[in-house]
Amino acid sequence: MIKEKYDVIVIGSGPGGEGAAMKAVKSGKKVAICDYFKNIGGNCTHRGTIPSKALRHATEVLEARGFTGNIYYPDLLKEADLVIQQQMKLRRGFYERNWVDILDGHAKFIDANTVEVTNPNGHSEKYKADYFVIATGSRPYHPEDVDFSHPRIVDSDSILDIQDHPRSITIYGAGVIGCEYASIFRGLKTKVNLINSRSRLLTFLDDEIIDALAYHLRENGVLIRHNEEYEKVVPDNEGVTIYLKSNKKIRTEYLFWAQGRTGNSQNMGLEELGININYKGSIEINENHQTAVPHIYAVGDVVGFPSLASASYDQGRFAASHIVTGKSEYHLVEHIPTGIYTLPEISSVGLTERELTEKRIPYEVGRSFFKHLARAQITGHTTGVLKILFHRETLEILGIHCFGNSASEIIHIGQAIMSQKNGGNNLMYFVNTTFNYPTMAEAYRVAALNGLNRVEV
Repeated sequence: MIKEKYDVIVIGSGPGGEGAAMKAVKSGKKVAICDYFKNIGGNCTHRGTIPSKALRHATEVLEARGFTGNIYYPDLLKEADLVIQQQMKLRRGFYERNWVDILDGHAKFIDANTVEVTNPNGHSEKYKADYFVIATGSRPYHPEDVDFSHPRIVDSDSILDIQDHPRSITIYGAGVIGCEYASIFRGLKTKVNLINSRSRLLTFLDDEIIDALAYHLRENGVLIRHNEEYEKVVPDNEGVTIYLKSNKKIRTEYLFWAQGRTGNSQNMGLEELGININYKGSIEINENHQTAVPHIYAVGDVVGFPSLASASYDQGRFAASHIVTGKSEYHLVEHIPTGIYTLPEISSVGLTERELTEKRIPYEVGRSFFKHLARAQITGHTTGVLKILFHRETLEILGIHCFGNSASEIIHIGQAIMSQKNGGNNLMYFVNTTFNYPTMAEAYRVAALNGLNRVEV
């Protein structure tokens, strides 16, 4: 028996699901949102973006205050949980105010227009809809030969459940998540080994920023090992030993696996509907976010790149726009900023020096070091640099890279100018604009003048 019929059912209540549900309901559709999380907000709120960034902020504040006592990881988890509860309450309010029904449980397609939702108690109900938006996110990748049921082996989800303070930890995987947690745990005075399967950290970043990140991680005491791969992982009651193919072995209290993620597309009945899923668990979609079944859409991390919370929300809105109007005039912006919440944090938009060199584009560089800015001197956050890459002849801005406090905020000024058309994207904007003084935004004027001087010599 069908309990309810909707115009749109959104599966997943993270940023992608929220964007889709809000756009659809405000366009007059009858909408329900479903999630297997007991509380609303999806993986982003409960296991991913929000808790890790809350932990990072708490660590940063303690460091800034010069705190020299013992900092206990479980205490910081409690602080992070307060933020999670606030975010969850806020988002539940969005749905309640807009009359979006909330369905708690795991959704599985019975046919192309029907899902069965099973709650944690095992009770099931069936719901129909004209359209569906899948926004189920992703989860940490688990290789079969690593025992993730062992309490000493954790991933980016289960790291939030440990009840003691790790004195030592090995992080396997030096991507964004690995680097962020390396910063967090060093701030907590934990001994950190960061194992990287590649020759450099975060190779999608500008080389100068990569070097700055590696320097500061090492300066803070993180031991980085490049070009390493594991052979086997052996846990016991006291810790974990990871054996590397280079004949090294490393033993710490915990092993944090941070190598790769998999789309949450399993056990949903998608294959039976003819919906294509690749080897990473990502659902294949067209330019309108439609799957092989046109009235079933997919957005966010479950479709793969760019796997950013900010982009997922936009993807959800775009999919709902296509549902409502039958067409989608909007797509993700050309230049999506990257935010990496290490200590200090990193943000970038546009091309790197390496990419510009490979493309044989004549470019020049303008830099502004935070240590020379009055605002940075006042706040004490003098570590960092803003770097502008621009075309040597047209002065078009080609890339902006920032390393330092509030980098993820600062980057948006440059992103706004890079998005301008008809000659609006030009280095002279920063040269001729009057910035408040003292501010970190002033770094753009300093960097622009620095770069302009190189061109005019």
